[in-house]
Amino acid sequence: MTNISRLSKKISAIAESATLKVDAKAKAMQAEGRPVISYAAGEPDFATPAHIIEAARSAHDDPKNFRYTAAVGLPALREAIAEKTARASGWAIQSSQVVVTNGGKQAVYQAFQVLLDPGDEVIVPAPYWTSYPEAIQLADGVPVAVFAGADQGYKVTVEQLEAARSERTKVLLFVSPSNPTGAVYTPEETKAIGEWADSHGLWVVADEIYQNLVYDGVRAVSIVEAAPALQDRTILVNGVAKTYAMTGWRLGWMIGPADIIKGAANLQSHLCSNVNNIAQIGAIAALTGPQQPVEEMRQAFDRRRKLIVEEMNKVPGFNCPTPEGAFYVYADVTGALGREIRGVTPTTSLELADLILDQVEVAAVPGEAFGPSGYLRFSYALGDEPLVEGIRRIQALLSE
Repeated sequence: MTNISRLSKKISAIAESATLKVDAKAKAMQAEGRPVISYAAGEPDFATPAHIIEAARSAHDDPKNFRYTAAVGLPALREAIAEKTARASGWAIQSSQVVVTNGGKQAVYQAFQVLLDPGDEVIVPAPYWTSYPEAIQLADGVPVAVFAGADQGYKVTVEQLEAARSERTKVLLFVSPSNPTGAVYTPEETKAIGEWADSHGLWVVADEIYQNLVYDGVRAVSIVEAAPALQDRTILVNGVAKTYAMTGWRLGWMIGPADIIKGAANLQSHLCSNVNNIAQIGAIAALTGPQQPVEEMRQAFDRRRKLIVEEMNKVPGFNCPTPEGAFYVYADVTGALGREIRGVTPTTSLELADLILDQVEVAAVPGEAFGPSGYLRFSYALGDEPLVEGIRRIQALLSE
């Protein structure tokens, strides 16, 4: 009898999300009563602002919200997203160019599904968020990583991108601010990369989920604002999860030219139909309501950012550049590798992360999840006290 695989080859090839895997392990250890401090998940520790919660509560009293709505999203939310895009990304779009999705992750998935044919290449600046290569490969595309280390501020150059381009290249992925590094491209760097992509007729998928979380007077300039000629070949991905502490609400969106959005709408109509109506109404309140809670969270992140960089650079063998956006630091830990620590000699950042978790109960995500080994990502979206305590544990461990 023919031996038929229980899983398709495509699904068998998918790797589990490394960030969620580390976070799940940390939470399992916490459930056992161990005092684990986790820097793994990219999730604000703040409560969703009260006015958003109140809007959702009120929505429960209206029976129309218990029915199907348009797969592409509620009209009021699509209009709010269009206004936010004009304001923050410098792109005056129509609300018809918006598809509301179940989180930004679905928007990323759909963007590559509508753009890629088998064998099409996507240039992916590294370090990259762990889900990008998987989403590309699920669309039968080929991710082509281009790495920039701490010496470049984790930002790729036009020269590096050109060296990676081939006749199969169709898409450039552009992420600023970055997960996992917190790097923000300057307006000049963004313009140069945008004009390079335009000159070669490439599509751009720009993930702007951390757009509002920037510091030191920096502004994350959208690639479609820096290079307006790209607007007919760009998909923007965004959502409310990070800025408004709404990760569990699962509300994102994608924006693009009319034909691309029509294709994405058709896909979503078969995939999942409309996003939860209550979450959509919460998102309307987030985008159109008071923004002071957002600023208060941003200021708290800024304070933590300065604190974690200062303390992280006291760890022997760590080099931690100061990020300008998001809520992560990405430490170069190559100086801590290759020496014995409590009877173990880690040679990779994966081994070092395991050692730190086992010995001092601190969880970080190794660089292997985002590209080359030699780095650890720490989210500072956690309380001030555990933030400092976790680093102090690492400092003590690596000072032995």
